Amino acid sequence: MIGAGMIFDETYRPFFENVRRDGLFSRTTGPCDVELAAVASRTGRRAAAYRAEAGDRIGDFEVIVEPDVMRQVLGAGVDFVCVATPDHRHFDMARDALDAGKHVLVEKPSVLSLQELDELSRLATSNGVLAKVVYHKLLDPDHKKLRTLVADGVLRHVNNGYCSLLEPKQVSGTQFAEWIQGRNPGTYVAVHYIKLIDFTFGGRLTGVACSGQRGIVGPANGTTWDSIQLRLIYAYPSGREAAFDIHTSWVTPDNFPGYVEQEVQFRFDNGVWNGHSRKRGVECTVEGRTPIELKTTMNNHYNGAFLEPNGHRSRRGYGIEALEWFAREVAHVEFGGPASARRERLDAARGLAYNDLSADRQVVAAVQAMEAILDRAARGRPNGFVRVNGPAGGLEWLEPGGASELLYEPAV
Repeated sequence: MIGAGMIFDETYRPFFENVRRDGLFSRTTGPCDVELAAVASRTGRRAAAYRAEAGDRIGDFEVIVEPDVMRQVLGAGVDFVCVATPDHRHFDMARDALDAGKHVLVEKPSVLSLQELDELSRLATSNGVLAKVVYHKLLDPDHKKLRTLVADGVLRHVNNGYCSLLEPKQVSGTQFAEWIQGRNPGTYVAVHYIKLIDFTFGGRLTGVACSGQRGIVGPANGTTWDSIQLRLIYAYPSGREAAFDIHTSWVTPDNFPGYVEQEVQFRFDNGVWNGHSRKRGVECTVEGRTPIELKTTMNNHYNGAFLEPNGHRSRRGYGIEALEWFAREVAHVEFGGPASARRERLDAARGLAYNDLSADRQVVAAVQAMEAILDRAARGRPNGFVRVNGPAGGLEWLEPGGASELLYEPAV
């Protein structure tokens, strides 16, 4: 495990504890044990504290600190590596693990450029291992139902859509204050919705536009963004286009009732889909504890601790399920049949478009385009647009007035 921050606490910890207790089983693999071998982080303090507190729920594991993290991790005898570092550090860790022939699961966004994605895909192919990315929102029951209705033809031909995710100042000011300099909330959360749109509706990405605001978490003329507004244009085999707007922010007041406010709307030829994190769930107020320590509007689908009717305590939800699915894919590749058929099992796992890096090209293209537009805006060249697969190449940044710059030459 590379990284011991919030995402580790909320999803990887319960996953590893669940699988240590219950193991993995399928007809093709039989029973499989999954043990956490090592946790690497900048200082190791959180990992060491967790190891002491969890005891037999997790067992012993090696605590690894910088520098030279990957060499130490590989020395622990691991079979797969999970990367949950700040997004601009994903590539180096994933590259080194894949180069060593280890399966890799990396948090979204997998990487920040198509050049980096090409390199990881090449290493995964040449070394015969899986390279996967976590998009846990694809396992959200609401999003699975949306995709079901689209796939079954109940909702026909998307016309446009809007997605919003607002997070409190705690995120930018406390939880991630060490790494947000020069970053933006778009790569942090907008990618969930980019993938939802790309995976659910298909189509061909043709253009990316983006604007944003600065001045709260950093200087008004700096490179750290408070909020961004991203627009994606997709073309479909029908000859029609659809536009999708994704708004994200990490400067919402901490005591905002929604705490984390998530909303989507998609409009179709024959219908409208609306989803809202507060309207679908419950509201809870506890004096002195909400909304900071406890959330007023809880998302009990994503990840929750429960006292089950049978008296057992559990931790479950789609944030954890996404990790279990990856472990099952690795187990199936390695143990799901004769060694002579491993290539066929590997190819089948790579064909899973919901999480394989090979299916992530348009998402990474959108991320790279967004980052390029924001970077140039911060340098006094605002209102840029990125054309996808145009006459000049795969990603071309265009400035009002005629200037252009090729960001990625091959076709996306």
